[in-house]
Amino acid sequence: MWTSGRMSNAKSWLGLGMSLYFWGLMDLTTTVLSGTPTPPGKLEAFLSDKPQSHSRTKRSWVWNQFFVLEEYTGTDPLYVGKLHSDMDRGDGSIKYILSGEGAGVVFTIDDTTGDIHAIQRLDREERAQYTLRAQALDRRTGRPMEPESEFIIKIQDINDNEPKFLDGPYVATVPEMSPVGTSVIQVTATDADDPTYGNSARVMYSILQGQPYFSVDSKTGVIRTALMNMDREAKEYYEVIIQAKDMGGQLGGLAGTTTVNITLSDVNDNPPRFPQKHYQMSVLESAPVSSTVGRVFAKDLDEGINAEMKYTIVDGDGADAFDINTDPNFQVGIITVKKPLSFETKKSYTLKVEGANPHLEMRFLNLGPFQDTTTVHISVEDVDEPPAFEPGFYFVEVPEDVAIGTTIQIISAKDPDVTNNSIRYSIDRSSDPGRFFYVDITTGALMTARPLDREEFSWHNITVLAMEMNNPSQVGSVPVTIKVLDVNDNAPKFPRFYEAFVCENAKAGQVSVSIVLFLTVFFRNFSILIFITFMVTYDFEKHMERAKFWPKSSRGSHSTSSSPQPQALL
Repeated sequence: MWTSGRMSNAKSWLGLGMSLYFWGLMDLTTTVLSGTPTPPGKLEAFLSDKPQSHSRTKRSWVWNQFFVLEEYTGTDPLYVGKLHSDMDRGDGSIKYILSGEGAGVVFTIDDTTGDIHAIQRLDREERAQYTLRAQALDRRTGRPMEPESEFIIKIQDINDNEPKFLDGPYVATVPEMSPVGTSVIQVTATDADDPTYGNSARVMYSILQGQPYFSVDSKTGVIRTALMNMDREAKEYYEVIIQAKDMGGQLGGLAGTTTVNITLSDVNDNPPRFPQKHYQMSVLESAPVSSTVGRVFAKDLDEGINAEMKYTIVDGDGADAFDINTDPNFQVGIITVKKPLSFETKKSYTLKVEGANPHLEMRFLNLGPFQDTTTVHISVEDVDEPPAFEPGFYFVEVPEDVAIGTTIQIISAKDPDVTNNSIRYSIDRSSDPGRFFYVDITTGALMTARPLDREEFSWHNITVLAMEMNNPSQVGSVPVTIKVLDVNDNAPKFPRFYEAFVCENAKAGQVSVSIVLFLTVFFRNFSILIFITFMVTYDFEKHMERAKFWPKSSRGSHSTSSSPQPQALL
């Protein structure tokens, strides 16, 4: 018959002291068989000793579990319990054998007394229970004295693990100006202790650093905003330290901490403002269209899309002369030239520029207006410009018989600058290699320098130059086209020598030969070519030659730039 329990000697009481309330946990204080109470330190379980049927004697308690506290730190082996057979007479004839999980490694049994000890430190978080088997043998014969019986040793939890934030440290973001109570993030701590036993794994959260800006729900670990009107522009980053404490947060509980780095994200709660209410800029009058004049900047304390700007010219006398665009990278307004400028025409302009946020949030409109204006004064600076001709192109018609030295056109240029420097005229000789023309250096009078011949050159294209006396590098030019008009300065000519032969029996009136004379009559835009045919006949009655004229052929229109070749009609 098996008996299991605890010895009442000094060592057993030491083990009992380490196990604290071991008796209450085992709940093995019922009477056995005859109802005799089990003395402290000895728990009995009786098994039938009938060899045939091995039937168990009815009992009202369970002996097959032992309980032992984890993390024993004493120097002696930790007493767990005692196995005893009622067949043991105390003479050492019974040998107790322990097998199963941890037998001989974690747990040992005194083969004579049946005392079980733990020889290694036990950790419930590594292993919560061990299943072992016990047997009583006749030491002399090795014959089993009792059937093998299985029992469990359960490791009783103590609060030896602090809560841990497995996902920490945390990073979170919450919009600035969020209402009080806005959820930011939830943190979670886990405790490796037994959640079914006591409060060892019951975790409570609290905030160690981050007040009064944030709070944490003690049960759920949800972090929320605790202060209204938190402004990112005043403080953007917060380091919050959260503590998780077991034992329900009571004194003596173990605690773990984590860090939560919270960033306030931006909202559009700051209107743009120009640091300068007046800008002074200057631009050369020679600045090309689209060239940059200057930049204006409206400062916005927000960032990203909330700091985007749109600049426009809303007023001023320079709206037609200048334009403004927004640099998307630096959010500045770039003022550019919209059309050519002239210092002599207008020396200064005034612009009223507006900078505005295109992306607004309705709940912050009361903080506006979300636009601002500034005034920009632009001065146009004078540039030494070359002389300018008026008009910018000349067309002259002149008859080919014009006398040398005749003025055919007055070319006029002036200095557009305020200084109005004196002008000197000349002809670009590359445009008049034959030197047919001459221009007066001071008056700009264009004159003929050589005789003109329409039949040789009917058109002349020359370039007249105008240069400032005080600055020869400033030179202007103008094209002049000259058309030479025809005059009747060419007599008719026979194209070849004619020779005719008359037969001696020729009849009167018979045509001997036809002579053609070409005569071209020129008009302003066209010409008429007239063919005149001379018919030579022989009159036998008068024995003399006479010429009769008949207009033959016809008229034809020809360009004045080409001379038709005469043809004889025979």
